[in-house]
Amino acid sequence: MTRLKAVLWDVDGTLAETERDGHRVAFNRAFEAEGLPWRWDVAPYGELLKVAGGRERLMHDMNTRSDAPVLADQREALARVLHSLKNKFYAELVRSGGIPLRPGVATLIEECRERGVRMAITTTTSRSNVDALLGVHLGPSWAGHFAAVICGEDVQRKKPDPEVFELALKALDVEPLEAVAIEDSPGGVAAARAASVPVIVTRSAYFEDSTLEGAIAIGPGLHQREGWRPSLRLGAGSPVSVSLDDVENWFAQMDNVSQFGS
Repeated sequence: MTRLKAVLWDVDGTLAETERDGHRVAFNRAFEAEGLPWRWDVAPYGELLKVAGGRERLMHDMNTRSDAPVLADQREALARVLHSLKNKFYAELVRSGGIPLRPGVATLIEECRERGVRMAITTTTSRSNVDALLGVHLGPSWAGHFAAVICGEDVQRKKPDPEVFELALKALDVEPLEAVAIEDSPGGVAAARAASVPVIVTRSAYFEDSTLEGAIAIGPGLHQREGWRPSLRLGAGSPVSVSLDDVENWFAQMDNVSQFGS
């Protein structure tokens, strides 16, 4: 039986509800700072998440606006300014305590550390955003928790392309079937699957009802044991949240879980 050697963590939506409560709010503050009458409300921003990457999202949105700059290079320049401002406001939101880690995340990270299961960050958000979030919640030496940190600046192609996972596997020197990814979105699941990495889904606010195929386990979050498929043991003697033992059991059973098969 192959032993689980690494856990690969997505960030936005997986470690924290950063999209709804962080990036969206910060984008709106950037619009206001630049004197733009634009606003991304909760539901429309969920639709924009189908476009990977903050600058790419801005460009996509400007293509639909009559009050956006006409020329492509002007739009590019405005997107760069807005994205830079957004990252500044995002960091301020994180430092103010407005974006907590999702319950159960810190517990599983610490359990992986204690038991020698290596971890990587596999995100296509910017390194500054990751540093802001994890610096607050895991401390200034947060990167020492992870054997590899792969961010948006490190890839040419964003999820659902598998590049971020391929780079992480290479950095960790592990095979795809020696690792498990933890994701929340269709794009993240598709990226992991394209890299042949088994994936566990912790549904987030924007993807509560999304069709997510090919995961070895899917559930409402690491903080609870109810509502997972495959189901988890409940009752006396069971952990309160999803444990590393649970992750390893799902990993060991993945070939037998037909509804999550290829």
